[in-house]
Amino acid sequence: MALVLLVGVSGSGKSTFAARHFRPTQVVSSDYCRAAVGDDENDQSATADAFDLLHYIAGKRLKRGLLTVVDATNVQPSARAGLIRLAKENDVPCVAVVLDVPEGVAQSRNAARDDRSLPPHVVSRQRRELRRHLKRMAKEGLRKVHVLRTAEEIDAAAVVREKSWNDKKELTGPFDVIGDVHGCRAELEELLAELGYRVRRDGEGRAVGAHHPEGRTAVFVGDLVDRGPDTPGVLRLAMGMVGDGDALCVSGNHESKLVRALRGGKVRVAHGLAESLEQLEEAGEEFTARALEFCDGLVAHYVLDGGRLVVAHAGLKEEYHGRASGRVRSFALYGETTGETDEYGLPVRLPWAQEYRGRAAVVYGHVPTLKAEWVNNTICLDTGCVFGGRLTALRYPERELVDVAAHRTWYEPTRPLDADAPAEREPGVVDAADVGAVETRAGELPGGIVDTGHGPVKVPGENTLAALEAMSRFAVDPRWLLYLPPTMAPAPTSADPELLERPREAFEAYRAAGVDRVVCQEKHMGSRAVAVVCRDAAAAERRFVPGSLGAVYTRTGRPFFRDPATEAEVLAELREGIAAAGLWERLDTDWVALDGEMLPWSAKAEGLIREQYAAVGAAARAALPAAADALAAAAGRGLEVSALSDRIAAAGRDIEEFSAVYRRYTWPVEGSAGLRYAPFTVLAAEGAAFTDRDHLWHMQVAERLAEHCPLVRTTRYLVVEAGEEESAAAAERWWESLVGAGGEGMVVKPLAGACAKGAKGLAQPGLKVRGPDYLRIIYGPDYLRPERMERLRDRRLGRKSGLAIREHKLGLESLARHARAEPLWRVHQPVFAALALESEPVDPRL
Repeated sequence: MALVLLVGVSGSGKSTFAARHFRPTQVVSSDYCRAAVGDDENDQSATADAFDLLHYIAGKRLKRGLLTVVDATNVQPSARAGLIRLAKENDVPCVAVVLDVPEGVAQSRNAARDDRSLPPHVVSRQRRELRRHLKRMAKEGLRKVHVLRTAEEIDAAAVVREKSWNDKKELTGPFDVIGDVHGCRAELEELLAELGYRVRRDGEGRAVGAHHPEGRTAVFVGDLVDRGPDTPGVLRLAMGMVGDGDALCVSGNHESKLVRALRGGKVRVAHGLAESLEQLEEAGEEFTARALEFCDGLVAHYVLDGGRLVVAHAGLKEEYHGRASGRVRSFALYGETTGETDEYGLPVRLPWAQEYRGRAAVVYGHVPTLKAEWVNNTICLDTGCVFGGRLTALRYPERELVDVAAHRTWYEPTRPLDADAPAEREPGVVDAADVGAVETRAGELPGGIVDTGHGPVKVPGENTLAALEAMSRFAVDPRWLLYLPPTMAPAPTSADPELLERPREAFEAYRAAGVDRVVCQEKHMGSRAVAVVCRDAAAAERRFVPGSLGAVYTRTGRPFFRDPATEAEVLAELREGIAAAGLWERLDTDWVALDGEMLPWSAKAEGLIREQYAAVGAAARAALPAAADALAAAAGRGLEVSALSDRIAAAGRDIEEFSAVYRRYTWPVEGSAGLRYAPFTVLAAEGAAFTDRDHLWHMQVAERLAEHCPLVRTTRYLVVEAGEEESAAAAERWWESLVGAGGEGMVVKPLAGACAKGAKGLAQPGLKVRGPDYLRIIYGPDYLRPERMERLRDRRLGRKSGLAIREHKLGLESLARHARAEPLWRVHQPVFAALALESEPVDPRL
């Protein structure tokens, strides 16, 4: 179960290699897809649609767990990135086979073909692209990279299929699956004897193995270690059984933590780990080294008996069976939690077993329970032996339970085994306590910490109450609020004394952060608008709000349009365009969320323009001529006022240029007529958040929508190699042309997408580079005067940059939680936190 990328220039022999080593049904070819959508595999105008089809077919195959081979050049990192993401989304490894033949070989092969005419410079360009990134390919997220450099190597190559470590389908049992032992060696020996195993002992009388005369195999569900009296004894017995072929064992979260501790990692020595470390120290270094090797080599789950039995420490959802990724391993070791803790301080777990409908029986442990019971073809065998309960085993396929009583309570449980499980929370209820907006007894607001996939984000207590007021009174129905866009930091202040911002500093900032490839996007002068569009009323009722078909809201979660009829018109146009563009099918969804700019600026900011900007212009045009007349009269009387007169004249010119800027971004609209929407991000669809797609993918989806929807306006963009002078200079020239034509400027973003990582973690989602004319309405008509410019250059951007990253983390988290269909309150938590952070004391001009 894997995705195989064939990588090589045209003429390198990829299709021949694929035909020799894989079945035709396993190979998805870009040429085939181009022919399928354009009736001609050489029709380059069909390339975009062809790769849409290729990704779609590959995604469907991987979702079904089928080996898939992509036959395309794949020489560009961006081309591979989309396919690597596809593998990651489906929790399968991605492998590359690179056919790095000499350019002359490829050129001669292409010249000999009569079904294709390929200019030589195309192959040369492809080879440069391949060679340039070949050494770094292994760091792109590929499991393996095989490089074949000559025609002879390619002809001699053999493809060997390796089974996933968790694939033990050939083992049909019978099995005895044993629950969490936690160092209770005596009880384990007693249970094995009850199951019919004969324990083997060494010269010192220690149990070092156990064999069943009828050939049964024991399967340990993990958590052999910690808390109990004899962790070394349990490990010695289990290791012997596994080594002799009498047992299998999956990793538990306690084995994982023990490995980190023994390797010197930073772990909290709690929950019985201290006892294990002390006992292992007494057992000696040699045994401890063997135990470390054993625990470190344990896989997270096994698929047994032809796929009819799955064993994982904390259980496993059906879509993860047999898959291999960090996400799958995390679920198998820890399960899923709501983020809450119960009255005992333990995490409240999501009831995955109650929703399980798979054909495989899932046997697990992890959560101590008083009695093992079947729930939807799943069963938890952790009956709390170390806490004074019982040690339980399941005979499979007989489905019989066998257990023995604990000899005593070896470790006091945090929550009693007979305590009632915490009541499940109503998923649609939003509580003020979720966001730290409840007063303590001392009358203080505690604030809160939101855990995200990119680290925790703290929300100061003083921010929460104002945000709660705004959200409660003005926001759209919280069921629509799957995301709030983050603020955006400006580029570092320009070294050019005549400019505050320019692209050069943005490129340098990203390079310093370890991001080499960026995309520059035209910055529209509009108002940020998130549009959630449902295909029909059934989709809205199932996923969002009954009786509606979508919502358009602002950066602060408020309805974008005061008139519901206008919103309905905009949503109807978007819905029709999405259908005509085939995006419902392409995204495999019945709703979609977009992030973009609604134009013109005056559609949302008419009051602001009139009261804050037009008022300044009107006042200046009334006052400055009178001042100029008075100075002229004074000069006529012989007074020296020339310097002051020059200042007044300059102020007049400044105010006219100031007024011209905001007038440029206004035009009349009536209802939806005159509006334009420029989406630049596809946020989410059913079961998916598209935060890991690169920006070219988002731009292509927006362009496809614009072809079919008059409301939608495209966003111009340019890909830039931040460290290459020629590429950076071309981008600066483009920026100059944009702002010279009256545009606001551009936004520079990591090409890899919203989840792009830099040298120190998550990269800035974007840096805005605004033009000198536009900045007049931010800093005032006279900001370009040297004395003012000098003061403005010390803008102290650190707080704004930090705020942008924190809000970005929250946005990614809310989308991820929504994609996982977590309860509303869980999605709302990071959304609310993003709004609360907007109260941070940051210069609003940045």
